[in-house]
Amino acid sequence: MKRIQGLYGITDPQLIADQNLYDTVSQAIDGGLAILQYRNKVASQPIMYQQAEVLKKLCEANQVLFFVNDSLELAKSIDADGVHIGKHDGAIAAARKALGENAIIGVSCYNQLENALAAEQAGADYIAFGRFFGSQTKPEAIQAYPELIVAAKDKISLPIVAIGGISIDNADILLQAGADSLAVIHGIFGQVDVYAACQALNKQFLPYQ
Repeated sequence: MKRIQGLYGITDPQLIADQNLYDTVSQAIDGGLAILQYRNKVASQPIMYQQAEVLKKLCEANQVLFFVNDSLELAKSIDADGVHIGKHDGAIAAARKALGENAIIGVSCYNQLENALAAEQAGADYIAFGRFFGSQTKPEAIQAYPELIVAAKDKISLPIVAIGGISIDNADILLQAGADSLAVIHGIFGQVDVYAACQALNKQFLPYQ
């Protein structure tokens, strides 16, 4: 199984017009994106399938991990590398049964170490904490603190993804705490130069590799 590490981009239809999706993600990959999660809460099923299929092939051609947000059906239909689920998106066991042993299953654990411990026991492959900073995508999201990552490193062996308001100005705080991967939405896809944004964020990982 490929390591969950490095820059992790999450698509947002409010930031990327449909006609620009492929080119925008291509720029992010060229800038050093290691993981991409397709997240779209507003498109029709046919559009989601079409977009996810195209992005999956793009990621596959560039050795970038490709995950689908929430939808086991979509992840399975396009043979995605895995799925990211939240507390309302179904059990880890159901995801494993649907997608198989080789799928990578990520779980949102918000600001709860107990959730992360339970996710590890249930067979998750990575856990995500956040939001750590002010998030434009989810401004109401539960607040987490870098100390949570430090504590989690002592308790669990799974890779830890940090999410929420991450930018070039605060990324190092989370990497110092022990985050393996940084999941970024607006800090990548809300920037004028997506390629440059990814390059700048990717450089933050160098002291920790």
